[in-house]
Amino acid sequence: MLPMKRQLLALLMFLAAHAAVAALPAQLDGAPLPSLAPMLEKVTPAVVNISTVSAMRSEDHPLLRDPFFRWFFELPRDAPEKRSQSLGSGVIVDANRGYVLTNHHVIENASEIHVTLNDGRELKAEMLGSDPETDVALLQIEAVDLNAIPMGNSNQLRVGDFVVAIGNPFGLSQTVTSGIVSALGRSGLGIEGYENFIQTDASINPGNSGGPLVNLRGELVGINTAILAPSGGNVGIGFAIPVNMVEAIQRQIVEFGGVHRGTFGVTMQTLSPDLAPALRLPPDARGAVVTGIRLGCCACRAARRRSGRASE
Repeated sequence: MLPMKRQLLALLMFLAAHAAVAALPAQLDGAPLPSLAPMLEKVTPAVVNISTVSAMRSEDHPLLRDPFFRWFFELPRDAPEKRSQSLGSGVIVDANRGYVLTNHHVIENASEIHVTLNDGRELKAEMLGSDPETDVALLQIEAVDLNAIPMGNSNQLRVGDFVVAIGNPFGLSQTVTSGIVSALGRSGLGIEGYENFIQTDASINPGNSGGPLVNLRGELVGINTAILAPSGGNVGIGFAIPVNMVEAIQRQIVEFGGVHRGTFGVTMQTLSPDLAPALRLPPDARGAVVTGIRLGCCACRAARRRSGRASE
């Protein structure tokens, strides 16, 4: 009886040992651990820190803006200026031309813009143009040996794809966080005028704005822009502008110094089941209803031409 117990114990120990070995992933058995480091070593030299300086009048009381009041009390004619600083991130997208993409809100109202490269060089940047509606800005720096990030295709992203956010949160340089694409085409958030955000759970914090969101190939797929933070901290809901939209904005800024948009000039609302009967349509009809046309717009001119043809 005793030898049988010993044999059973030996069998259990053998199975446990082999089960433990079988549970190890093949990549760990004598091979290097999986890591994002090789990809990041190529990408991080293209990520920059952006600091701005804004000069503001220190006029805390309306009377201080009154020239007579300042003369009567022998105050300086012009109110003294106070300088404010802000920090954000950016990414080099063209090494030959020195183009740096970032968010509009990072450089808004800045009188000076400075870019600090990954190798420690600090350069003065020129703003080529920006678009507040999409929160995209394009800067230019003059330097040699720049590294640009390869561009990806945000139209190919799928929910569940792994992504990495790189930036300078809270002034900490070159911070990397990882996550997945949580959702695509997010809009109606009231953050920007034109919204088509990539939602990600990769941690994005103040200072990450303007930094890149990259895929596992190290390609730029978005520009980190905003977070949903009801508690004031990161809760895993961040938003990035898709790189395809960013590239379209960049091309217009390079060509025109800004963004030109066509306007149709109509206001519309969704055709609801309550509204359909009033328009003599079936209750299950779907579509949009034109509720107004702005005078002088393209739609107004088109409507007048159509009306003129109908009366002829």
